[in-house]
Amino acid sequence: MPAVVVLGAQWGDEGKGKATDLLATTDPIDFVVRTSGGHNAGHTIVVNGEKFATHLLPSGILTPGATSVIANGVVVSPEALFRELDGLIERGVEVADLVVSANAHVIASYHSVIDKVTERFLGKNQIGTTGRGIGPAYSDKVGRIGIRVADLFDEGILREKLEAALDVRNHLLTKIYNRRAIEVDTVLEELLSYTDRLRPMVADTSLLLNNALDEGRTVLFEGAQATMLDVDHGTYPFVTSSNPVAGGVCVGSGVGPTRIDRVIGVIKAYTTRVGSGPFPTELFDEDGLELQRIGGEIGVSTGRTRRCGWYDAVVARYAARVNGLTEFFLTKLDVLDSWERIPVCVAYEVDGKRVEEMPMTQTEFHHATPIYEYFEGWKTDISGCRTFEDLPANAQTYVRALESISGAKIWGVGVGPGREQTIVVNG
Repeated sequence: MPAVVVLGAQWGDEGKGKATDLLATTDPIDFVVRTSGGHNAGHTIVVNGEKFATHLLPSGILTPGATSVIANGVVVSPEALFRELDGLIERGVEVADLVVSANAHVIASYHSVIDKVTERFLGKNQIGTTGRGIGPAYSDKVGRIGIRVADLFDEGILREKLEAALDVRNHLLTKIYNRRAIEVDTVLEELLSYTDRLRPMVADTSLLLNNALDEGRTVLFEGAQATMLDVDHGTYPFVTSSNPVAGGVCVGSGVGPTRIDRVIGVIKAYTTRVGSGPFPTELFDEDGLELQRIGGEIGVSTGRTRRCGWYDAVVARYAARVNGLTEFFLTKLDVLDSWERIPVCVAYEVDGKRVEEMPMTQTEFHHATPIYEYFEGWKTDISGCRTFEDLPANAQTYVRALESISGAKIWGVGVGPGREQTIVVNG
């Protein structure tokens, strides 16, 4: 198992941290790598009954002996990074083995300012951004006025790059949004304050990871956000600013595609979404409120309530296709314990026609209505099940039915938040 990708197969919050943590505890994992996004992501992991939330850090930071890597495709807020590290240190977590790519782009305070004022300016057309500067940092990266981690260690270069970036950003702030200009010296002082602590962590992570694979060591690539939030393959424009699909892992890490051995898509036994955008199976009734309540559907990084709906096999098949999934990891099956019958969306109706694959256009997807098949519930607590055979017959039927219509085999099933509450289905 030298190189494994774990990514979200829906709109995020699927439980990727649990799947990553399971892999890291059942097999020796040498490196756990984040390749995209910023501190707008969130993973929840429960270890020995204690809940941990990671945002910018890979969830492997909780795995003894594993090196955590923030690779070049991530946008890094030094303030958020050290705040998160200090929070873990206060709880007794060893965080010494962390490496940050010299080529990762930096989120500065002005990125957050731009993010928030732009979102407010959009009014009813708001995207649902977290306001943490991720989009503007990626925009600067693509516009070639971004700041990389390596730039923080050369004050002359850093000042030049900040002057170029703020020349553009301040025109926007003052002339469009009627906000005060941001001073170069203020941002420079802020960023330089992090350099002493950051310097020992910085490395050429592409070289590090490729050398590790050459040596037969195991590298786990941990996705942030999810397939349907991908800037190219998601529900644009209601997406993130990076590529959290499997192809983005290679770009975001400097590891070539021929080196990847497994691609695991994490998917909930139902569906959730945070923020704006189309969501065909969304529920606005008591069932939706119950999924939200039982599933504890509050965003780890944002604190926002998640919209809830039934399992969408069209989305699952799409995720399997665009990521080349070798398998799924199904989470939160236990949330469905109390339902008599469980609907599953197997296709959409669009303009009076049955559609079994993802509609091509945003308009078609927005107007898609779900076509459901119904499965008998199991009406019993499955949180104590530890093998597939322990599951009630109807729960086994539900899992196998999802497997048959979702485009890839189901490797494992989560039946609770704890590290031990996982069933291997196809080992």
